[in-house]
Amino acid sequence: MNANASLTAPSVPADPNGADIDYRTIARAIEYLSTPGSGDIAGLAHALSMSERQLVELFRRWCGLSPKSFAQAVALDHARKLLRDNLSVLDTTYEVGLSGPSRLHDLFVAYDAVPPGIYRAQGAGLDVTWGYAPSPFGVVCLMTTQYGVAGIAFAEEWDDANAFEDLARRWPNAAFRRDDAAIAPVARRIFDPAQWDPEQPVRLVMIGSQFEIKVWETLLKVPPGRAATYGEVARAVGRPNAARAIGRAVGRNPISFVVPCHRIVGSTGALTGYHWGIARKRAILGWEAGLVAQQ
Repeated sequence: MNANASLTAPSVPADPNGADIDYRTIARAIEYLSTPGSGDIAGLAHALSMSERQLVELFRRWCGLSPKSFAQAVALDHARKLLRDNLSVLDTTYEVGLSGPSRLHDLFVAYDAVPPGIYRAQGAGLDVTWGYAPSPFGVVCLMTTQYGVAGIAFAEEWDDANAFEDLARRWPNAAFRRDDAAIAPVARRIFDPAQWDPEQPVRLVMIGSQFEIKVWETLLKVPPGRAATYGEVARAVGRPNAARAIGRAVGRNPISFVVPCHRIVGSTGALTGYHWGIARKRAILGWEAGLVAQQ
């Protein structure tokens, strides 16, 4: 690992909006709601040591939905409904371009792949600025380069070395420099819908094999409030019999949330494995459902 990848130096910024605290409570709620037969909102409030009113206020503040609507948004039956309503979503978005059928489509993203030489050289010549920042889904480790945002990994806590290593080991020859202050406004542009601007898209840089990049580009065409299966993605990239390889590429997605691997589900609608945990996958889907409901 490049010597510039030190985890020491600047102090970790505070989270003025308490987003991390809210998410930790939401994560506990998701764990409760994921237990069979636990759809009782009064029981959920009790489990979280909150009044029902406090619980409703928390969910309204966090995603704009009631606890009941959120529970429905992350349920298996809802995922199945998304698939039923979504038979041609990939074909449709290919026709209309990245804006897709939703005005929320992925932060109005623009993206490029890095020069192949940088990928082959494992990041040599790449200058990476990184740091930690709050998000609606817990702390994130975020990396930017001269080309654009290159990595977003969820952390379990502030200064989580594992989150940094999860991204940095992909490009061991890059030069890493930590600067939380520089990362903070980038994180706000990504995670605050009020700052999503089609005139100033969030620029991504995709660093991977040609196959991985093709898969990640396809994921960007699945808009909020929709889902796609691994099989659909395989057919979209011209590899209909490569669902397992698709799964590996989806699992290696280095730009969580923005490249929406959380919208990929099993053929039955099951919320299959997610690199940053099924609870977080459910949280993101429910949060997005709240945004779609407000359109």
